[in-house]
This record gives sequence, structure tokens and C-alpha cells, in this order.
Amino acid sequence: MRGVYPAHREADVVLRDGSTVHVRPARPEDWPALLEFYRSLSLEARTFRFFSPAVNLETAARRDCDIDYVNSFTLVATAGPEQKVIGVASYFRVDTDRAEVGFAVADAYRGRGLGTILLGHLAEVAAANGINVFEAVVMPTNYEMIKVFRDSGFPVEVRLGPDEIHVSFPTSITPEALERFERREQIATSNALRNFFYPRAVAVIGASRQRNTVGGALFRNLLDFGFEGPVYPVNINATVVQSVLAYPTIEAVPGPVDLAVIAVPAEKVVGVAEQCGRRGVRALVVISAGFAEVGEEGRARQAELLRICRAYGMRLIGPNCIGIINTDPSARLNATFGPVPPPAGRVGFASQSGALGLAIIDYARAFGLGISTFVSMGNKADISGNDLLNYWESDPNTDVILLYLESFGNPRKFSRIARRVGRKKPIVAVKSGRSSAGARATASHTGALLAASDITVDALFRQSGVIRTDTLEELFEVASLLVSQPLPHGRRVGIVTNAGGPGILAADAAEAQGLQVPVLSPETQTRLRSVLVPEASVLNPVDMTATAGADQYRQAVEAVASDPNIDAVMAIFLPPLRIPSEEVAAAIVDGARLANGLGKPVLSVFISSRGVPDELKRADIRVPSFAFPENAAIALAHAVRYAEWRARPLTDPPRFEGIGRDEAAAVVARALGQGDSWLGPAETWQLLSCYGLNVVDQILARTPEEAAQAAANLGGEVVLKAFAPGLTHKTERGAVRLGLRDPEEVRQAATEMASRLGAQGLHEVTFVVQRYVTGGVEMLAGMVHDRHFGPIIVCGAGGIFVKLLKDVAVRLTPLTREDAAEMVRELRSYPLLTGFRGSPPVDVAAFEETLLRLSTLAEDLPDVAEVDLNPVLVRERGAVILDARVRVEPAQPPPPLGARTRPAF
Repeated sequence: MRGVYPAHREADVVLRDGSTVHVRPARPEDWPALLEFYRSLSLEARTFRFFSPAVNLETAARRDCDIDYVNSFTLVATAGPEQKVIGVASYFRVDTDRAEVGFAVADAYRGRGLGTILLGHLAEVAAANGINVFEAVVMPTNYEMIKVFRDSGFPVEVRLGPDEIHVSFPTSITPEALERFERREQIATSNALRNFFYPRAVAVIGASRQRNTVGGALFRNLLDFGFEGPVYPVNINATVVQSVLAYPTIEAVPGPVDLAVIAVPAEKVVGVAEQCGRRGVRALVVISAGFAEVGEEGRARQAELLRICRAYGMRLIGPNCIGIINTDPSARLNATFGPVPPPAGRVGFASQSGALGLAIIDYARAFGLGISTFVSMGNKADISGNDLLNYWESDPNTDVILLYLESFGNPRKFSRIARRVGRKKPIVAVKSGRSSAGARATASHTGALLAASDITVDALFRQSGVIRTDTLEELFEVASLLVSQPLPHGRRVGIVTNAGGPGILAADAAEAQGLQVPVLSPETQTRLRSVLVPEASVLNPVDMTATAGADQYRQAVEAVASDPNIDAVMAIFLPPLRIPSEEVAAAIVDGARLANGLGKPVLSVFISSRGVPDELKRADIRVPSFAFPENAAIALAHAVRYAEWRARPLTDPPRFEGIGRDEAAAVVARALGQGDSWLGPAETWQLLSCYGLNVVDQILARTPEEAAQAAANLGGEVVLKAFAPGLTHKTERGAVRLGLRDPEEVRQAATEMASRLGAQGLHEVTFVVQRYVTGGVEMLAGMVHDRHFGPIIVCGAGGIFVKLLKDVAVRLTPLTREDAAEMVRELRSYPLLTGFRGSPPVDVAAFEETLLRLSTLAEDLPDVAEVDLNPVLVRERGAVILDARVRVEPAQPPPPLGARTRPAF
């Protein structure tokens, strides 16, 4: 029986050279296209695929299309405007959990990574269909296929036979295989973006004779910035544009064109893109607006533009953007329509906002921050922030990455890439939209705590090592520090000033940001006294008084930087009447040279309306300057936290033994099959127990009489809870009774509960009788499966006041032990766990393990939408869950490995 066509397995993928092809499951009607493909293969390729050049190709093509999408599956790769088949990968199940695989790639596409991509996608499909092992028989001379298997990252087992090689490997995507696939994606993306940043020639389609238009300004900027290659103006109504010979269409341009910048009305863009594809253009920057940002018609137009780009293997920035810049002297590319380009430097900048893009460029110039490459992403129809991170990771001209973000498309992929890139280069981001508009409505405590803020974005950035700033000004201030000074090795800052007030402000601001202002060592104090006036204070802050000149600044900065108890130096200057700022600035730079040699950053604060002295911008060493001490303290604190994150060792999530994954999956599947949303108490406890989550002793009862018998069986004091469809927040509804001492008391309480809830319209009431557990701290642990961010783990102060206190910490799964420990320790209520006002400390490690096991559950079971464990009673030994709710819903299937289904952000 033929199964339902799995449309979610369709994907656009990037080859090693940066071009794209389409991968999709085969359909029965594809067999003529496969037959044509098999006939186009060289004799050698056909022999490798079928072990004989004389195979009946029509039979093979029909067999590969006669599939049920479970026991047999075929993927085809297509390219070009006619979407011809250029690659095929198939599996056929040969045993319960094993399948035989076969691959073929068109001769023109061999060596471009297509075979590896097909292998990864086919393995994902097989694993989802219960096939655990792939087997293949390969001819000994088929070196390329053997290399594909070995380079895939799968643990390949090879056995030699007579005239053939037997290969087998598991279908599960191992961390090593995922890392290799992402590394291939990085290489492919970098190659694709080189066509944008280092084109041999550029065509401006829509170039205008009027320099005050978008097309005219953009064309003039390319010429004035000094692009080394030819720049071709394309204008159907002009033979000459700004003294350069023009062409009516891109197809009339005489030489090769790698990059086309399109600035024509939106309704003409699709036709122009088609012409670019036929002309062999590799990269498009579409400036024109009127696409997905304007409604349904625009979205359809954008989809057609992307389809054409995919068909011809072109890559696209935009539409609805302001262009791109590369300041590399070997390229000198300014494909924007802004009035002034930024200075050259070592900062890569990506902006989602076109309107802000021009202002950002102007602000970078005013701030003296040099740009290596700038990209206005516009609607992100193709090239995304993830692609730019991949490019900048290996770009030798970029040291710091800046992002202005308005939305996320694939945050989990962004997180994986940012974690890797951030280990080499700092990423600083402004993410707009901290309000709660558009938050998803949820019924649980956990969901409600997440719905009212963008705390999830903070968690994503924190785990990924991304520095988040609140304003563009703060973004540039942090960048100016990171791009010019070494990372601090600790939180201890030394402050040098010529006025007491700013020094006090600096110390207060530093400590407010979590920095430390320690007293300087006796040796440093003695050294300072030898060069400063007797009235000076040499403890920290060092107040040199208003008489301090340039020489005192230099010596003080050097002395404080040499103190072994100091990790960074902040030099503050409030201009007195007779001491030139320029001389002080030069002295601070001289002192910074010694401090930088010791691996310690120096920041300056010039409290003056005249701005920053030019002496701070020396070519050999730059000292960032700030208008006020508070700004400097904030920037330094960001750098400190980033340095601490970068110094953390990389660890993997823990693996727990004895987890009942199959039993848990059956619980969820049964609930989904019955149409249940919230699990009942029995199913909830069963699911949690499968993951080793410690649940209080309890018995389920259907009637008050059964509840009384359950209390007798448990013995001692008990807790009675009522459950009913639609019942939330049981305490407020009178559905919880604590400390009941005998069965009769339990029976009466259950009868009263059933009557009260029935009057509220809640029927089918059942009961749970639990052992009454006391002594400990009530905490909350929870999980929400966000449709963009994936599973999110929450912990905080628990009990009935959880929404009032809103004391929560959030991380994205999977959690490492370091993540769990950080979550708990950043809570305001953390002192309650360590022993507050004489209370005994409780088992923090047990609560952390609860979070880790909950993370494992979330990763294993994507159909679990919400988990609310509140309260979790953390005791002197162990942690026990006293109440829990679990909601399930069918999960959306994840995109195929490496698929370009939506932009990253």
C-alpha cells in the first residue's frame, strides 16, 4: 500500500559551491524523469549504481518510484528551471530494522557534496520509520561512494568480500555527524557569500541617470567607493548612465556577472531575476520593496522570486533591503544607496531593518567604528543571519559581529551556530520587541510565566554566548571595547580619576553591574603615592585630584594595571582649566599599551561636550571612550560575562540510565489517539516516573469511598486533591485539602469537593490521595514547547505564590549540568535553598537533576507541549514532586537536515 506523500521532507539545500538544489521524496509519476536521469549517467556511474551497465533502466526507475514512504523510500534532487533530476537516493527495508541503500549523482554534480546531503536526509527518514541500520554493497573501485560514507560522520563498518565491499552504519544522526553536516553547510554558505562580497563584476539593474534616486545613488556609490571590477548599468530607457555605457537588459551585458543589484518596481523584479538566471548570475541583491512585507500579493511575489532563484541556483539577499558593503581593499564594494559609507574596520554588521540600516552606517562613522562587511537582510527570503554568522566565523577581516534583530525564524539553529562562532568571535545583538504582545495563551503556571516577557530570548542569548544590549548606542559602545581591547580575565576593575564624584559614580555603577572594585595592593599604593600629590586617594578608586596631568595619568594607569588584583582599568578625565584633553588622552593610550601587554583592557571616560580626543584613535592601539562612567561599566560588564562564558569548558547534556522511553512514548501516543490534551493524574505520574522524576506516594480514587480506603492504605496524614476536565489552579478552586488525619475525614472532604466542583460545572471528578510530605523549600520546574524555540525549561520559586513572585530562570533544551546550576543560582529565591535565617540547607543538586531529567523528557518527546511541576519540594535529602500537569499535542515535524525552509532570524 502506498503511503501519504511526506511533503515535510521537501527541502532546498546548499551545495559545497554555494549553489542550491531541491530535494524531495519521489512520486510515482517521476519514473520517466528518473529513467532520463539514469540514461544520462556515464557508463562507469551506471555500473557503480547497478553493478552492471546492462541493467534494465526502465525497471529500475519504476521500482525506485513504486514506494510506500516507510519500508521503501526514494529521494530525488532536482535543479534548473525545468527541475531535472540530478541525484537519487533510495532505501528498501530488508529486515525489521535494516535497509539497503543506493545512490547516484549526475556527473556534473559529483564532488559538490550532493551525495552526502542525500545520505543525511535519507538517514533521517529511515530513523523516523524505525530503520536503525543502513547497509550498502559497493564495488571496490567506487572510491567516491566509500568516501561519502566515511566522511559523513556516521560510524561506518566496512567488510571486504569477493569483488565487493559491504558497508553498514546506524541511521541515527550522531553529534559527530551533525557537526560535520553543519561544517559542510558553513563551507557552502561561505562560498555562496563570496559571490556577494567578492564579485568579479556587478550589474545594477535599474541604474538611473538621476543621482538622487535609489538606482542612481547605488550605481554612483559603487563607482565612487572604488570597486575594482566592471560595474554595468542596466536601464532599458537609457544608453548611457552617469557617463557609463548602459545596457537594456542583463542578457545584453558582454562580460560575466557574479552579482546583480536590482532596483526596479516590484512587479518587474521576477522577470528581471529570470533574466539573471539565464545570464548565469550567481548572486542577487533585491533593493525593491513590495514583497512579503505588504500582504498576500507581495508574499506570492516573493515566493515566485525565491522559486526562480532556486531553479537557477542563485542566492538572494532581500528583497526590501538597502544593500551590502565590503570594505576590504581588494573588493571595495558599496552596493547601498546611503550618502556616506562607513570607515573600514573589523566589525561585521547585519541589520533586519532597512530604515535603521542607513542610520547604523552613519552612527558607525560617527562612533569611529570600522566595518568589514555590512548586510541589510530585508525580508530574508534566502540569505539569513545564520548564513552571515557562518561566513563571519571564518572571515579573516572580521573580529566582532553585530546584529540588529527584529524576529527569529529558527532560533535553535541560531543557537547552535552562535555557540560555535562565539567561541572565536564575540556576537553582540540588539533584539527589539521586549513587550508581551503576541504571547501564546497558556493554562499552566510555567506557560503564564513565559508568556509575559521575552525572557526566552534572553535565555537563548545567554546560552549561546551572545551579548544582548538594550539600545543601539550600547551596542556600539560594547563593540568599540571588544574590537580594540583584550577580554578581561576577571571582574576586578581599577578606577583612575581626577575628580572624586565621577570616581564614586564609576564604582557604584561597576558594582551594580556585578563587577568588583577591590582595594589596591600595598605595593601599588606605595607606587602611586610616589607620583601623586599627598592629597590623592590611592585605595580604589584612585582620585589623583584636579591637579593631575598627562604624566600622572600614564603612571597611574600603568601602576593600577600592574596590580595582580586588577583585571581591567577605567580612566576618567573631567577637564580642568589648564590641562589639555589631548595630552591626557595620549598618556592613557601609553598606559593602555602596558595594560594590554598584560592582557588587561583599558576604558576611558572623557566627560566633555567636545567629544573624544583623536589621540584615543591611534592606529597601533585604540582605547574606547565613553561619555559617562555608567556607560563604561555596562560595556565592561558585558565583556566580563562574555569572557566567562567563553572560558567555560564545553560539556554535553548528561545521559541517564534506566529511562523508559518506549513506555513514555506509548503514554503520549495513547493520549493523542484518544484526543486528550491534558493527561490524567495516573498517566502524568506514569510519564514522569519513566524519566526517574521522583513523585510523592499516591493512590488514585474514583469515589469518596475509594479515597478513604486509599488514605487508610497510605497511613498517617494525607493530602486530598480533586481532578476534573477543565480544572486548573486547584488551590483557588478548593480542590486541595492538606493534613487530613483519618479515612473518614478524607471521605467527607472528597464528598464536599465533588459537590462544590459540580456546582461550578465541573463533573467527572476523580481524586488523588497523597502522602503528606513537609519540610523543605517549594520550587517550580516546568517545560513549554515553543513552536519557534522548541522546548524551554523553567525553574523558580514554587507554590501558590509563583505568579506573584515571578522569580524564574529559563533555558533552552538540551540542558547541561552547568546550565541547570546557573539557572538555580540566578534565582532571587536561591538563598532559601542554601539555608536562610537558620533554616537548614536543602539538596540543590537533587533539584538540578529534576531539571536535567525534565530536559531529557522534552528532547525525547516533542509531542509533550507543557509540563508543570509545582510544587517540587526540595528537602534536605532529595526532591519530590507534589503536583504535576502535562499537556500533549501533535508536534510539527522538524525541517530536514540542512534544509533552507525558513530564515534563521
